[in-house]
Amino acid sequence: MSASLLLPAATVGNLLVWIVWIAAAFACLASGAAVVSFTNPFYSALALIGNLGSLAVLYLLLEAEFVAAAQVLVYAGAVMVMFLFVIAYLGGQADAPWAGGPRWQTVGAVTAAAALLVEVIVVIGIKAGGRLSDEAAIRESFGSPAEIGRLFLTDHLLAFEITSIVLLVAAVGGVILGSHARSETGPAAPDVQA
Repeated sequence: MSASLLLPAATVGNLLVWIVWIAAAFACLASGAAVVSFTNPFYSALALIGNLGSLAVLYLLLEAEFVAAAQVLVYAGAVMVMFLFVIAYLGGQADAPWAGGPRWQTVGAVTAAAALLVEVIVVIGIKAGGRLSDEAAIRESFGSPAEIGRLFLTDHLLAFEITSIVLLVAAVGGVILGSHARSETGPAAPDVQA
């Protein structure tokens, strides 16, 4: 076959990749905006699941299949289902977490968001200035399950275990808060006649 007959197939393949990339990027941004704009925490958690799923699609486009599968199984699957159960268990109390709370928490959240925005602007400025233009040396095993496992169990073991403990504490805390809320507003005890 001539090269002119093969070119449209390659062009169509590239066009499909670009369409999937743009759709996944738009879904990632839209679901991220939905997470912070929804007032109902249940809908915010569902939007976060959509965000994590669109990130998994972007990982697939980067040929990081293991990371994409872990993203779906661990984060969008297990962790978010746990969050949804905690939100459903807390009920109406989870709908207004800032109602009546201290003002310093609001100020701290806005300050942290501003600091993150400044950090992003600085990194973009450094990149545009050419300071980060050197390519990193990437080994052939980069991103493989064996390399990720080696990094988790050697260099990043402490952070990996601390994350596990934080998730466990969050789950236990949600159950304790839910049981405390249920005991205050629970139904009246049935009358027992002797």
